[in-house]
Amino acid sequence: MSGLPASQPDMDFDPLSAEFADNPYPAYARLRSYGAPWYFAGYDIWLLSRYEDVAAAATHPACVRSPEAVMSRDEIAAQQVRDNWHDMPFHSRFVQFSLLNADGAVHQSLRRIIFNEFRTPSLQRLHATAQAHIDRLLDAVIDNDQMEFIEDFAARVPGPVIGSFLGVPEDDCGPLRQWSEDIVQYFDIDRSDARKALAETTTAEFYDYLLRLSDERRRRPKDDLMSRLIARYDASELSEDDYISTCMLILMAGHGSTIDILGNGLAALLAHRCELARLRNAPELMTTAVQEMFRYDAPLPFFHRFAARDIALNGWSIPKGTRLGLLYGCANRDEAAFPQADHFDAGRTPNRHIAFASGAHVCLGNHLARMELDIVFATLLRRLKDIEPADFAVRRRGLSVRGFETLPVAFKAA
Repeated sequence: MSGLPASQPDMDFDPLSAEFADNPYPAYARLRSYGAPWYFAGYDIWLLSRYEDVAAAATHPACVRSPEAVMSRDEIAAQQVRDNWHDMPFHSRFVQFSLLNADGAVHQSLRRIIFNEFRTPSLQRLHATAQAHIDRLLDAVIDNDQMEFIEDFAARVPGPVIGSFLGVPEDDCGPLRQWSEDIVQYFDIDRSDARKALAETTTAEFYDYLLRLSDERRRRPKDDLMSRLIARYDASELSEDDYISTCMLILMAGHGSTIDILGNGLAALLAHRCELARLRNAPELMTTAVQEMFRYDAPLPFFHRFAARDIALNGWSIPKGTRLGLLYGCANRDEAAFPQADHFDAGRTPNRHIAFASGAHVCLGNHLARMELDIVFATLLRRLKDIEPADFAVRRRGLSVRGFETLPVAFKAA
């Protein structure tokens, strides 16, 4: 058993750089080749890069999301000040605490309440709604022979779908994307005062909106998730913080990462023309192709964990309190787990990627996300042909996100 390395090689690892945004995989490969956890001083975290290490940490019961397992309240408060997470009352109540960041009994209780809502039978009722919405989006651009894929299409996909699932009126779905982006951006490593103020103000606006919508649902309940959550809240099965944070999490998680994986998936197909042709000729491969999109270019490539006690992890001795960075996007390109990992294979099986995490914190929305992608790409390949890049694409920057700011494409109607 070895402890964490006392000395480390210098690494060219700058997740805020344009080079990393364009292609983080050479940097990830260097981390994997090091063969050990690497301390990223800029984020005070030990990065795990190999598939076996990331998968082991994701499923280890002592690797938790909340700092409460390893710090006192005073220590957490001091850490928040150092990281500029303090003085954010709305963000602290409804974003920093959520199902995503809870552990143990609290996490299990919240997860149990909404687990069945995300199962396949519930989602099947959304299929026709999602298909009609996606066709309408395509109808609006198909005669133009080109579009900015992110702004004209991908960014408009998730709002009405996740909104219909939760119970948000379609006319109100417009602000959801911007609210989600403004709140989530503060989880990355750039925590300036301006970004902090944006996250806090937006969370307060989101909270006010959900209160108004909740009052409406109390007066006129519907067959949607919000109405059912309100009933549990009114029955004291959920606190207000639990209820609001869960609604926010569902709306935010259903937005940004969906937009990002739509762009990543299309870019992967455009960069692998043989696989694009293969998928056109064998549309029954769409299910495996969608899974491969998540493996090949994961939209959420990084999450943290804390070691809640001294643990052994694949031969490494990890002391209690160690902050671990699980590089899902890096692990999904590990040749030890995925032959020809840098190649997009629409028919890849098996494909045990961890883009949705695993263990207690596996993404509840993974079935919904895969359904949306299945519908989107089946529709695009059926209704469009000769899809090509139309101009330079621009990637988003950050350690916690992987997606496009812009992705212009040209095409012809099929």
